[in-house]
Amino acid sequence: MPQILFRNLNLLDPRWNEARAGYEVLVEGDLIKEVSSKPIKAAKAKVVDCGKRTLMPGLIDCHVHVFLSEVNIRNLENVPLTLMTGRAIGPTGGHSDSRRRTDIGAPCGCCNAMVYCMALADGADDVRKLVREQMRQGADQVKIMCSGGVASPYDPLDSLQFCEAEIAAATDEAKNFGRYVLAHAYTPEAITRAVTNGVRTIEHGNLIDAKSAKLLKSKGGYMVANLVTYFVMKEKAAQFGMTADMLAKNDIVLDGALRSLEICKAAGVKVGYGSDLLGQLQVEQSREFMFRAEVLKPLEIIRQATTVGAEILRQEGKLGIVEPGAFADLIVVDGNPLKKLELFLDQGAHLPMIMKAGKFHKNALK
Repeated sequence: MPQILFRNLNLLDPRWNEARAGYEVLVEGDLIKEVSSKPIKAAKAKVVDCGKRTLMPGLIDCHVHVFLSEVNIRNLENVPLTLMTGRAIGPTGGHSDSRRRTDIGAPCGCCNAMVYCMALADGADDVRKLVREQMRQGADQVKIMCSGGVASPYDPLDSLQFCEAEIAAATDEAKNFGRYVLAHAYTPEAITRAVTNGVRTIEHGNLIDAKSAKLLKSKGGYMVANLVTYFVMKEKAAQFGMTADMLAKNDIVLDGALRSLEICKAAGVKVGYGSDLLGQLQVEQSREFMFRAEVLKPLEIIRQATTVGAEILRQEGKLGIVEPGAFADLIVVDGNPLKKLELFLDQGAHLPMIMKAGKFHKNALK
């Protein structure tokens, strides 16, 4: 099995408080084989000299929309059907209801690609059936809608979507398959309803309060914040067709964005790193680091994008760390990100090496 030996580096394992010099890391296949503060003997390994740069685990975006490739969601109706998959589930009239007001009945599945990324369910039995279908298709988790959203045209932001029985049906079925449920939820009421009925992660959570944060902590749940999408939508989304009503809702959740991180920190809620950007705005992904830096320390943010993300994905010991047996998901940074988070910006310009599962996706090092 091929080996790659990284030398002359400063190692940043997010479990530490700082980067440490003098380490070497040996990769074999798709796993990390050895990590040592002494020279590693591997005669047949390809040696990569990191030039005293920082080597660290790859970053985890826990809320990224691979298939929502348009800021104006309506444009997805025309995307080829073969390019769409992964259905978020919500009630009629809710955040996953993509129909126009004049549409009657279920959307057409033969020519409307949005059917394959958003699903409607009303009543516990309907929800249960759809979740089982997601499990059949191999989903690792299920997303449900528990409050209104910004990018959906007709639902108020503070609307409560899915009743307790519907949420419980989703979480029960996911648990039966060894999976979990994540919920789109902004308000304390929506967060409380979701968490009380078994939801594991809250997506967004911008309007969370101390009481609902305390509940989330008590249940061992997580929040996945994604501040960058609201800042960037305010800056640019209108030019891609986002309506005034949507942008007005965006202003409301934007107002609570940074405050939500402070509330979660005070309550001890672990927060994952997410971006949530749509389509043409996805190039702004790494600006999330800079927005979080207004209220959090760099190490806290890096942990959110590594070790906390690994916990959310239930991949502790495999992702987000640099130790033997973990996946060889690694990046090299031109400097120390604990001192300069800006090194994560500019679409990887300051990342001369990117490795996923032991394979180079970028390598400008010798």
